[in-house]
Amino acid sequence: MADREIHNTVLDEETGGKRYGDREDEVDFDLHRPRNHDGDEEAQLLGDGDPDQLELGELSRVTDAGGRQQPRALAGGDGLARSRASSAARPRLLSFLYGPAVPKAYTIRPTFPAVQASSVRLLDKVLPKRWQKLVVLVLGLLLWTAVFISLLRRGKGAVTDAAGKTVVHMDCVDTFWRRNNECGLNGVDCEPFTNETVTFRCPANCAGVRVLNPRHVGRAQVNYQPLVVGGPVYRGDSFICGSAIHAGIIDDATGGCGSVSLVGQYYSFYSSERNGIESIGFDSYFPLSFRFTKAECGDGPSAGKDPRRVLLAVSLFSTVLFSVLTTSPSVFFFVNFISIFAHVALVSDPPNVSGPSDTILPSLISTFAGRLLPSLFCAAIIYQTCAKPTLSNVAPSVQLEKTILWLGGFWFGALSNYTLDWIPLSRLTAHDLAQQPGARAALAVIIIILALIISLQTYHFWCSGLVPRYLGYYLLLVLFLLVMAALPGLELRIHHYILALFLLPLSSIQTRPSMLYQGILLGLLVNGIARWGFDSILQTHSALQGDALLDSLIPVTYPPAIYLDNPASPSQPWAISFMWAPPPANQSSSSLDGISVLINDVERYRGFYNDYHLTGEKMEFSWTRDNAYIVMTTPEYFRFAYVTKEGKALDYSEAGTWFANGTYSQGEGYWK
Repeated sequence: MADREIHNTVLDEETGGKRYGDREDEVDFDLHRPRNHDGDEEAQLLGDGDPDQLELGELSRVTDAGGRQQPRALAGGDGLARSRASSAARPRLLSFLYGPAVPKAYTIRPTFPAVQASSVRLLDKVLPKRWQKLVVLVLGLLLWTAVFISLLRRGKGAVTDAAGKTVVHMDCVDTFWRRNNECGLNGVDCEPFTNETVTFRCPANCAGVRVLNPRHVGRAQVNYQPLVVGGPVYRGDSFICGSAIHAGIIDDATGGCGSVSLVGQYYSFYSSERNGIESIGFDSYFPLSFRFTKAECGDGPSAGKDPRRVLLAVSLFSTVLFSVLTTSPSVFFFVNFISIFAHVALVSDPPNVSGPSDTILPSLISTFAGRLLPSLFCAAIIYQTCAKPTLSNVAPSVQLEKTILWLGGFWFGALSNYTLDWIPLSRLTAHDLAQQPGARAALAVIIIILALIISLQTYHFWCSGLVPRYLGYYLLLVLFLLVMAALPGLELRIHHYILALFLLPLSSIQTRPSMLYQGILLGLLVNGIARWGFDSILQTHSALQGDALLDSLIPVTYPPAIYLDNPASPSQPWAISFMWAPPPANQSSSSLDGISVLINDVERYRGFYNDYHLTGEKMEFSWTRDNAYIVMTTPEYFRFAYVTKEGKALDYSEAGTWFANGTYSQGEGYWK
């Protein structure tokens, strides 16, 4: 009691009669709590106080005559006077930003410390020498690498079919027919249409792959669903691997091999739901179609199967085992970073690759190596600025919590193509947000959650006195983004790996939430770079659109002339003839150079204005219906678009329908 009274007297003199407990910036110190300053970290962590917060260490304390440490603010007049003078010299707002008078240092107080530290104690008992641990670490990494590559070669390496031919590796979005007019006039660039059989191999998880921009299928426009048309005979522009899953040839969980045969023109593709995929119906004819038969490739039943589930188990086991045994923050960080980066780039979310199977694995490894080196440079900076403050000085008694929170969060973010795939949000562009159902609501929820997390993290930074330092960083970041957004001819795009880079500094304190957030953000960073590379933050409008609608002008057609049965020539086929208005005067010399006509989603006409100006003819297109019975009993669908000089089609019109009875409709109200 006498000791406390002496200190209270000092406080009364220095604060004008007020005690610390009477001030708004009160800091509660227990001067009688025993402290061990000889490095017994676990004993410190088990002391009384806030489980996640301890006062700042040496910088905020001094040693008294008796050898005891106490807060600098209580140590005497000089320390308190300097602190008060420094605070008084700052404007009130700046003083507030600097946080409390005595900042807090955050650390994690373990739960069940003896249990969590048991793995480290066991390792120290079995391998007491540092060099022994190093040898075991190297051997363990070599063993993981050998198992990883061996399994990877089984699923991604070269395989042959029963005839000894090299199997073709297909990606989930591969098709025999390309969109719009990319197959050329009458599909000449996508031949052959028939009499060809290919043995193929598909990766796992193709059933959930969807088109992200509208595709024409007859009168419909398909979006945000698998592009699988028909079954068991499929239209030529269907996803091959998705169709194989629908047909039951391969399993979505493991992928595998099959045989696909082109069967030429086919009529009436019926919709059906099989094996988790609902196919799209199309009630007319298409020049290219295909069907499947079962086929095996390689040696043994597992050859050609995608090993991602087995490899995930191997990678999870190795990283978890390594996490609970290592106490070095740098080794823990970089070994896990490289291991998970390799898993994403080669197994769980590799880049799109197609071609002969003997070229796939070399291509993936080449891409992986090219992206890993610059990623390690980023990782080194992230470690020094963000991860080191979070992972350093973590007691061995926090091994399990570190593994669950930090490593678990890392895997969650790295596997975001699975863990976050249910969120209806594909890309953060105005066009995608407008056309994808539920995207705006999902984005609003994400923004609210991020705002709450950022607010809580900012409060912890304020308690630590770190707000001024990081506030400067984020002000520079906002200024940078504003400058980038203002550049002419370019659009700002925040990829998820860039978003992770922006938010990672907010996780650089040692709390349980920070460990979890940091792991998730690092996982998103790795997933973005390993899958897509360092995609630019600035993109041109055309690059950003990709295969999306261009919002371009659409030709205006006049009501067609229809020629049906002619009594004088009963065998004469039906015909329909179209004419269209010229393009707007202010557009004709720029990008609207001609007209493209799709019939049943196949380009059947391409004409350029200059050709007709030279001959003096009118731009007119006539189409004759085949006399075959099956054609005469099905509708035909017409779409019109402007084309550029290079033959690239702009946006096509809504489909007009020439019905089997000879009548034509371009849609209600089109010619009003």
